[in-house]
Amino acid sequence: MCGVIGIYGHPEAANLAYLGLHALQHRGQESAGIVSSDGEHLRWVREMGHVGEIFTQDRLRRLPGSFAIGHVRYSTTGDSASKNAQPIAVDYSGGSLAIAHNGNLVNAAELRARLEDGGSIFQTTSDTEVILHLIARSREGSLPDRVADALRAVRGAYSLAFLSESMMIIVRDPMGIRPLSLGKHSKKGWVVASETCAFDLIEASFVRDIEPGEMLIFDKDGMRRVFPFMTEKPYRCVFEWVYFARPDSTIAGQSVYQARERMGRRLAVEYPVPADVVIPVPDSGTAAAIGYARESGLPFGQGLMRSHYVGRTFIEPSESIRHFGVKLKLSPVREVLAGKRVVVVDDSIVRGTTSSKIIGMIRGAGAREVHLRISSPPTVGPCHYGIDTPDRDALIASAHTVEEICRFVGADSLGYLSLGGLRASIDCVGSTDEHRGLCDGCFSNSYPIAVAPPVHSRQLRLISA
Repeated sequence: MCGVIGIYGHPEAANLAYLGLHALQHRGQESAGIVSSDGEHLRWVREMGHVGEIFTQDRLRRLPGSFAIGHVRYSTTGDSASKNAQPIAVDYSGGSLAIAHNGNLVNAAELRARLEDGGSIFQTTSDTEVILHLIARSREGSLPDRVADALRAVRGAYSLAFLSESMMIIVRDPMGIRPLSLGKHSKKGWVVASETCAFDLIEASFVRDIEPGEMLIFDKDGMRRVFPFMTEKPYRCVFEWVYFARPDSTIAGQSVYQARERMGRRLAVEYPVPADVVIPVPDSGTAAAIGYARESGLPFGQGLMRSHYVGRTFIEPSESIRHFGVKLKLSPVREVLAGKRVVVVDDSIVRGTTSSKIIGMIRGAGAREVHLRISSPPTVGPCHYGIDTPDRDALIASAHTVEEICRFVGADSLGYLSLGGLRASIDCVGSTDEHRGLCDGCFSNSYPIAVAPPVHSRQLRLISA
């Protein structure tokens, strides 16, 4: 996942983008960047690290203008390196252009090989740069037409923000896999962000979700919308509600917090167990644990305390850091756990090693029984559209039964929310079929967009992290 923000028509655009990226920091902690325009020139700051570390007052003063786009990143395609920090800014025959991308292009390696064979020289290993080369090669006249022309060649998930000297363009892929919302600042200007939680911090009001396949064009004539792509059936990423989005965000008209609480309630119905206390794995398991406790009538307790000075272990690029981070991030509360039959609620099990360490900590604090409940189905497949799940052979549920996983993590029992229960917990507006407008390939092995097979040895540089 990554986070994207765009500001148009506000005299302090870079400052607002900076605050918005703070609200989106949970979506990426490897690098951050902002590109601004004063109507004549693009200026940018982008580095590895967290938003608060990168953007000092002095650096923000070097980003003048009333238009800006920003990005927080973790790598899904391309190395975790400073050269891949976004927004990427380039000069080409049409002027200057910057791009910020949330998502993943499944045919990026194929397109890159073709472009390199045609003479293109790439400066990054990110799939996002492919889009810039396609725009530069387009023979369309206007920038919006060039962008649309380029995007017709790509397949995959994208929520994109483009910035030229005088224009901001926002595009969401035809299936709407990654979230993107439109807001209006209380004083002046438009705001676009990956999640609505960014609007609250910068005093912007939510207007609506940007529709799948929609392009918004902001320039001196105001805002206009076009739909340059063929209509597709929407498939919104289910894992946004399960884990990635902040609980105070709203996606497709659905409160993330309320959806997670419903997941917990449904989990309590599907997998009840006699116990003394329900505890969450904070923070992503908290709402589901509250729902489980309310539905089951069991007391809710904070049996694990989280250090807020440690990042999200799921998205750390190094496996060694991820495992070390479990103990650094969580500590048990013995007074809540000792002698108790404990239900611990988490959002997912990926490799299983994190869950085993957590259960070991709970037992070490004196718990008599530990029953693990997961507010999503078993993760049996990788995500090809921008979530950092590992390859299939690293997913414990892809090759092991629930009973085997239960033994591996050291729990007394293990229950996953059913796929039907998950879908029922997320009632997307306007969706009536069994998928309810959701991409749940990581749980169902049913993917809406086919992944291109390997086509060229150079694609080895485009490893999905």
